[in-house]
Amino acid sequence: MKKRELTIAHHGRDVHGYFYEPDTKEYPLIIMSHGYNGHKSDFDISAEYFANNGIGAVCYTFCGGSVRDESGFHTTEMTLFTEEEDLCAVLDEVLTWDQVKKEEIFLFGGSQGGLISAMAAADRKDDVKGLILLFPAFCIADNWNSRFKREDDIPSKLELWGMELGNKFFRTLRGFDLHTYISRFERPVLIMHGDRDEVVPLSYSESAAEEYEEAKLEVFAGEIHGFTDNGNRRMEAMTMYFIHDLIGRE
Repeated sequence: MKKRELTIAHHGRDVHGYFYEPDTKEYPLIIMSHGYNGHKSDFDISAEYFANNGIGAVCYTFCGGSVRDESGFHTTEMTLFTEEEDLCAVLDEVLTWDQVKKEEIFLFGGSQGGLISAMAAADRKDDVKGLILLFPAFCIADNWNSRFKREDDIPSKLELWGMELGNKFFRTLRGFDLHTYISRFERPVLIMHGDRDEVVPLSYSESAAEEYEEAKLEVFAGEIHGFTDNGNRRMEAMTMYFIHDLIGRE
């Protein structure tokens, strides 16, 4: 397995990431998207595990999606839709790589990165073999639209969990309909969610699992928002099985 840095230019900004390359000539690939104020290194252990087992992995930092982002794109300019652009740029890049099996690309995301992965999977469904979601933050639009009931209530800036968000983030959530994204993705989905998650209620994943055309929800007993080491090892094993099961169906 080799790990190297990756830079992808798009929309006047650069996505910075890591590519974990298996020691094989051809391989499936998984694109891993971090959560709110996360970083390209968040899934480092899991990405190495996948690469060592024959699955390429790309981890990256959303532009403006973290105080550790290197792109220069300000956090107050970030929205769910700029993050989806970032993910689609990564997808476009890996589709040009000869060694990647183009029919075996998977999207993987945690929390807000899970929501972004679900959005991108719907919009690029022909390029995505399957979708893996960890405690996906399907509650984001509901939470903020409930807090800011009128557009005039939205502040120019707001600090949340150590990162400053701009008016654009909240304004672009007006009229956001998660169900349109879920209904458009008809390929298999694996959702993993802890039953003690106090950030994203488990009920959102339960509803999504019923609404997706083909989805399986794995509830992790005792896990909160962000899995323990034991939870992550279980997640990796389930993800590996999910990927190999889909590949095996061919």
